[in-house]
Amino acid sequence: MCGRFTNEMTWAEIHALYSLSNELFPLGPPSNLQPRYNIAPTQTIDFVQLDKGGNREFHRGRWGLVPFFAKEVGKLTTFNARIETVDTSGVFRESFKRRRALIPADGYFEWTTNAEDGKKDPWHLQLPGGEGFSFAGLAAHNDNLELSSCTIITAPALPHIEHIHTRMPLIIPQWAYDRWLSAQDQGDEAKGFLLSSQIDSQLVFHRVDRAVGNSRYEGTDTKKPILNSL
Repeated sequence: MCGRFTNEMTWAEIHALYSLSNELFPLGPPSNLQPRYNIAPTQTIDFVQLDKGGNREFHRGRWGLVPFFAKEVGKLTTFNARIETVDTSGVFRESFKRRRALIPADGYFEWTTNAEDGKKDPWHLQLPGGEGFSFAGLAAHNDNLELSSCTIITAPALPHIEHIHTRMPLIIPQWAYDRWLSAQDQGDEAKGFLLSSQIDSQLVFHRVDRAVGNSRYEGTDTKKPILNSL
């Protein structure tokens, strides 16, 4: 699962991560990117897709996929798409075939239950050094609602992090970006590619303050480790 994440990358870092063409931004980016310390479902987030010419294109949309055929946003939980059913689910199937995306982040949160008081303890998971990365995602555009949206693909967690949560968002390396976005692989081949190329095995983690459990909390300290938490 991925129900909350962080992204403090600057526009320059985003531009470098995705090798975005300067031709797409002749007057510069529409605005500088603000750091995001506690991003929650239904909020507006950034994502990257390929345009019709095969160039990487920067978008913004709702975190929680609304398929092209939906007549309203609805109440379904669509901020994650399970890899086991992503190619067969009516909500995600078309996006998996044609509208794949990359979602920039520099970490995400999961929660465990504290044995002493029964409350939830948040953990921040990130790559070593806190470098930026991309979740494998899907996107959709609904013309009737004039709404762009996206979701993050999840898979069973690797052994070293499954004690924190039994599922994990799929993080893929830069060399895999174009192959994923181009949708040249379909069905089981595409899912196998995602699983074999993921770099979640590199994740490190630490406990953080319980304040991040409130989705409205956006303090700059959300990633600060609690000492002696490991």
